[in-house]
Amino acid sequence: MQIAALVFDAITPLDIVGPIEVLARLPGAEIVIVGKGRGPVRDPRTHWTLTAEASLAEVTKPDVLVVPGGAGVRPLCTDEVVLEWLRRVHGATTWTTSVCTGSLLLGAAGLLRGLTATTHWASRDLLEQYGARYVEERVVEQGKIVTSAGVSSGIDMALTLAARIAGDDTAKGIQLGIEYDPQPPFDCGAPSKADPAVLERTRQSYARAATR
Repeated sequence: MQIAALVFDAITPLDIVGPIEVLARLPGAEIVIVGKGRGPVRDPRTHWTLTAEASLAEVTKPDVLVVPGGAGVRPLCTDEVVLEWLRRVHGATTWTTSVCTGSLLLGAAGLLRGLTATTHWASRDLLEQYGARYVEERVVEQGKIVTSAGVSSGIDMALTLAARIAGDDTAKGIQLGIEYDPQPPFDCGAPSKADPAVLERTRQSYARAATR
């Protein structure tokens, strides 16, 4: 079972590292890190560097596709080489998934039109411009397309997918193995739970970042 993880410059590292840590534990999993071309990609915010071991041209029929988010998504939303690759491999996948603003790439490729989907809450309007209906949920399944909300929800998505692929017991074992037992210090991890002042400050910080 080939699991293709897309990477690009200005990726949010946890968007891809979290899900792949889960999915790599599935029986028969073959992880391939794929980029527009082979070589390193870098996130300037966290100073992480990841390496694409395969180019788009080399990955044509993955069983599972994982598309992460990050600041680097926006330029790719108009990159026809990447968008055409997404359309083509989606035709062959058993599962096509996204984390955070990775759903914008799926949307730009025309894969979410008419579907319910999720993304990082600050990008809901952008997602809906691609014809999707945004919902504030951690994981949204629409046939073989599975979208997940902001950064940390990629682990939830991967565990959900692991259960669909290998059964609940296998997914539970993976969850136990990585000791995924989130107990955040604050109950404000979604807009509907956040204090209005915190929400507004955070919204403004994302708006400023988007204009840089």
